[in-house]
This record gives sequence, C-alpha cells and structure tokens, in this order.
Amino acid sequence: MALHLNRFAVYVALHSIILSLSAIIFTAAGSSLTSSVGPLQSYDLLYYSGVRAYFKQEWDKAAELLEKSITSKEAMQRLRKQCHADCVSAGTDILAKLDSEGGRVWDLWALDWVQQRAECVRFCVKRSASPASLVPISMDIEYEFSTRNPYNFLQVIYYKLDKLQKAAAAAHTFFVVNPSHLEMRNNIEKYRRMQGVTEEAFQDRELHNEMHWALYDSALLSEASSDWPLAARKWQKSVNETLRQTEDCRVLCQMSPQVLPEDRGVGGVDGAFEKAAVLSLSLLSCQQSCVTQVSTRPGRISAQEDFLSTQLEHQHIAQFKAGDLDGAIQTLRSLLLFYPSDADSLSNLQLYYETLGGDTESQNKDKQPAQEIVNYVSRSLQEKKLLYFGKENLAFDFIDPDLWTPEDVVPESLRESWRAEKEKLNKKVKEEVKAEEMDDSGFYAGGPVPRVGVTIAMDDTALNGINRVVLDGVMTDKECDTILQLATAAVTAGDGYRGRRSPHTPHEKFEGLTVLKAARLAQDGMVNQSDARLLHELGERVRTLLHSYFRSPPGLYFSFTHLVCRTAITGDQEGRLDLSHPVHVDNCLLEPETGHCWKEPPAFTHRDLSAILYLNDNFDGGDLFFTNRDAKTVKARVRPGCGRLVGFSSGPVNPHGVMAVTAGRRCALALWFTKEKLHRDMEREEAEALWAADGQSVTNTMQEKVEGKGNTPSGRSGRSQTPNERSRGRGRVTGGKDEL
Repeated sequence: MALHLNRFAVYVALHSIILSLSAIIFTAAGSSLTSSVGPLQSYDLLYYSGVRAYFKQEWDKAAELLEKSITSKEAMQRLRKQCHADCVSAGTDILAKLDSEGGRVWDLWALDWVQQRAECVRFCVKRSASPASLVPISMDIEYEFSTRNPYNFLQVIYYKLDKLQKAAAAAHTFFVVNPSHLEMRNNIEKYRRMQGVTEEAFQDRELHNEMHWALYDSALLSEASSDWPLAARKWQKSVNETLRQTEDCRVLCQMSPQVLPEDRGVGGVDGAFEKAAVLSLSLLSCQQSCVTQVSTRPGRISAQEDFLSTQLEHQHIAQFKAGDLDGAIQTLRSLLLFYPSDADSLSNLQLYYETLGGDTESQNKDKQPAQEIVNYVSRSLQEKKLLYFGKENLAFDFIDPDLWTPEDVVPESLRESWRAEKEKLNKKVKEEVKAEEMDDSGFYAGGPVPRVGVTIAMDDTALNGINRVVLDGVMTDKECDTILQLATAAVTAGDGYRGRRSPHTPHEKFEGLTVLKAARLAQDGMVNQSDARLLHELGERVRTLLHSYFRSPPGLYFSFTHLVCRTAITGDQEGRLDLSHPVHVDNCLLEPETGHCWKEPPAFTHRDLSAILYLNDNFDGGDLFFTNRDAKTVKARVRPGCGRLVGFSSGPVNPHGVMAVTAGRRCALALWFTKEKLHRDMEREEAEALWAADGQSVTNTMQEKVEGKGNTPSGRSGRSQTPNERSRGRGRVTGGKDEL
C-alpha cells in the first residue's frame, strides 16, 4: 500500500528513515565492557555453560559461570548506554545543515549524519566487546534473565556449597519477581530458620535496577509519618529516578535489533519508504513501552497506571504541606500537562495561588512546569502521533501505554475503538477495587458496645475499611499501670520468636509474656496473683466487646494472647526507614504485587478476629496503620493510648503494620480469636486450670454464651480449610508469633 504524498506522510517517512537506519546501524555493533582479563564474553554463552555445569553437579564451576553471566549482562547494558551518550554529538555539524538544504541534498546530509553516529557507536563497542557478544541475544535467554532464572539455579548451587547466606540472597532475589513460586517461598522460610543465616541475607540483588520503586515506597512511608518536608524531597527523587530509568530503557531500545515488517506479520507494506516507516515505528513502539516496563513492579503482571503523574500528585501535596508553595505550584503545573482539564488539580492550583498571594497572571509566568516534564510530555505526544498514523495507514499494531493521551492525538477513524478500550480498562480497575473491598469473614461491624464507659472512637468509615473499629475507655489508668508493671517484671526477650530479641527490626528490642507464664510466675510468687488474673480478665473483656460489636458467630474462642513490648534501642535510630512491624495480614501470606493472600503456613490460617489493647502512649512512633493490599497505600492510622482497643477481621481486607518505635517503650496486649474450637488457646485453659487447682476458679459465663449456649444467630464462615489442614492445629499451643 502506497502512502499518500501529503506533507505529513513525507515527514513520517523521512523521520522514519533517519531513526530506522540509525537503529539498524547502532544495533549491528552490540556492546560489552572491557574486563581486567579482556573483553567480556556474551552472557548467553556464559548462561548456557553455567546451566550445563549445574546439571553435571559441578557446583563451583556453575556458580562462577552463572555469576559471570549476570555481571556480563549488566556490563553490556552499561556500555550500550555509555556509548550512546558518548556518540550523541557525532555528526552534529552535518545535522546543523539539514535545515538549510533542500531536496536530494537534504537526504544526503541526513544519511551522512546517521553514518557518523553509527560509526562512533561501532568503534565504541568493538574495542571492548568479544565477537560473540556482538550477536543478538535470543528471546529465550532474554526471558530467562527477565524472570531471574539464573538466581533460581544459584540458590540451589550455593545451598549445595553450604554458602547459606548467598543461597538465601539468591532465593530472595528470584522470589521478588516470582512471588507465586510456592517452593521458593518455602525455601526462604527454611533459610530463615537455619543457623548462620542473618536477616541481611534477604536482599534483592537486582534492587539497583528497580531503585525508583524503593524511592517510591520510601516516600510513601515518609508521607504516612506526616514528615512532609522529607516526603517532598523523596517524591522529587522518585520522579527523577523514574525519568532516568525511562531514558535508560529508551536508549536500550535504540541499541537493540528492531524486527523487520515482514517478520512482524505486517502485510501489504511495499516500498522503501513504507518499510522504513514500519521499522522506525517498531523502535518508537519499543520506546513508548518503556512507560509500562518502568511502572511495573518486579513480580507484578500489570503496570501501575499513571505512575509518573501519580508521583507528581503526591509530590505537590507534600510540598504544599511542607510550606513550599513555589515548588507545589511548579509540580502541579507539571501534573496538569498530563491532565490539563482535571477539576481537582485546577482547584488546587487556585488555592495555591491564593495562599501565596500576588498577581495570578504574573505567577503563571514565573511558575512554569519543570522542563524535564515538559520535554517528556512533548516527546511522548510526537511519538504517539507517528504511531497512530502508522496504525491507521500501515496496519501497525500499537498499544498506547498511557491513560492520559488526549483524544485529538488519535485519528478520527480509530477513536471509537480507542474509547472502548479506555472504558474497558477503567471498568477493570473499578472491578478490582470492588473485589478488594469484599470481606467473607462472617463478621459484621456495627453491633452494640456492652460496657459502660467504652466509646466508639473510629468505625469503618473513619478507618477507611471493612470490619475495623477503635474503642476507647476499655481500661482505666490504674489498670494500665498495673499491666505495665507486670510487663516490666515478667516479659521475656524474644518470647514467641525463639528468643530472638529483635525479630522484626534490629532497631528495637521485642519482649513478650503469655497468660500461662504469668500464672506460673504468680504461683511461684514472682508476680502478684491479682496482676496475672487481670491480664487474663482483660482478654475476656476484649472478647465480650468485639463479639458484640462484630456480631460474631456463636463460637468465638481465644487463639492466642500475648502481652508484648517494643523498645527503641538507644543510639540506633538515626536514618531509620524500616517499620516496627512490616505490613502483613494475620491469617494469610500477603502478596502485595498481585493482591493475593495465600491461606497456608507459616500464616496462622485459623485466626479470624484480631485485637490490640494498648497500655501507654509515652513513646515516639509506634502507630498502627492499615493499607491497601499493595502494602504501600496507607488508608488509616491509629495512635496508641491507655485503654484504646483496635479490633478487625484477620483476613486480607485488613493489611496492617506498625510504624517504627524511635524512642521509648510501646506495650500492648495482642489477642487473636478463632471460630474453631480445635484451634483454641490451650495455654489459656492450662492457666485457668492452675487457678482452679488453687481454689480460684475462673468464671467463663461469656465463654458459655459464645460457645452457642445462647441464641446468637450463626454467620458465614470465612475459612475454607480441608479436614487435613485443620488437623494440623490439634494439640496444645506452645507459642505463637506476635503479628500486630
């Protein structure tokens, strides 16, 4: 099919020839880095050799070759980017003549410019690359590296070599991109229990390639802590790193082979201009797809929509709250480049101008969008116009990665299908949000609070979730002091975590005490009987309140009760970015990348209802917070205080974590409840038996009522375990992790 010879068509063809010839000649060179022992080998050859050594059980050789394949691939990518940067200026003297010449001479100048840049790149890479590395890498090998399969082999190899720290690191690095790999998840849990394996081993070795996500998450944490100046700075770093990663990806597109039209299944393309145009469109499509690549978390299938504009939205809000109005206006004007008619953004811009004062028209001139964002949007729109032109006239298959693309960029003939696709995507997003909000636990918040003096401080609406509540006045100040004294006298470091003093973070000391241990200490005269019994009674008080408020099913049993304290380690708090307790779900293994929550060990799958009864507030940090299933987006925060009770269903609708305790000691009574009698807390019953043997029986009228001897209607069960799964929980419970 011949192109119509209008001005735009000719422009597309000439633009395409320049880009496609540039890409073709650039790609012919390949790339590598010079090592201390000569040119690096091709990483596909190293990988194949390493896998062969693996199956021969030549563990040392396999480890060496696979590690070299990883470093060689990274070195080649670095050199590709470096050679591209070094050769940008090549032929610029000829390029300057393009605007002053016309006709055939223009074409010759263009070809000369392309040739000089290509020669520069060829010389740059050939001086450091082995001949084998100049051959294009197969799609199969690229897939192996994109799924981090070399680390899958390395995990086994290092285990065989008894290098457990390296094995754990390889396992974790592979698991980041393959979070549904159940065998690797189990292996990681085994490594955590192995002697000599420290928490520092579980690091992502590929993190340097995903640094924008690390910055993104760090900015969210600062935002959750309401540290707005720090959050604003981190959002700026996140935006800068996202732009840098996008540029690196685009350079690699230019330095990689582009598939010819006939190999892409594009029919009806004849003539040099048309084929050159389609080849160039393939390059532009690759560069546009960098948006999707950069905005897709490792291990996640789909990209985060509007990733860059979302960061800008967070940034301008953080800047405004930090008092940086000039910065907020500039960032918001940058955001408006993506969505120029967004009502909320325009309203915020007016607010910022009014807060700043002065003449709005002059401020508009002074506070221009960031130039890098202007360049990003302008270039993207130009590329989209060319790609949609190719889609309309050359049957080129292009999938737009952006939701912000303005309608006038899309040709009239394609707009109807474009609108349908956009509506389909929006509908999918809404359905995913709706599915996330479902809770089949069998609990229904909103019941009465059967205790005088206890008030509802926050409900589902205030906590932005389902089956969540905050009750105040559950304990008196005197009772809080009593239990705090008990904690000081009786808690044990690392209780519930095999004596690990800092199971969640090295910056805090963790201590715990169970009801049974308190009863035994009281029996031995180590603590007051009344204090131990108060600890027990508080659990009954919490169950009574939550059983009523959540309108629980007839059977609601204690699963575990744990008095826990977290103490900030003095002199080890500066620059902390971690949490006191990472985001998790109490009865399943949360997979933030997909939103799935796996009902399998080591999660406590039998837990149905969770509660925290706080004892004090004289510490820094330590707030409880709820997130979306992405484990990043904070939905609500709760500040601890004496007598404050937080209750929520234990399933995937309630991911939660604890902010870092940076000073002082945070103590609370953590409780979990189950609807299955066979999973009840046998330690608690043993404590009750001790008191009964001393003639101090514990009245369990509430237990009788909860076990179904009343007339409470039954509710739906949120559990789906098989009989075999349930049988694993039989017998006495001797300990349980604190998960709050």
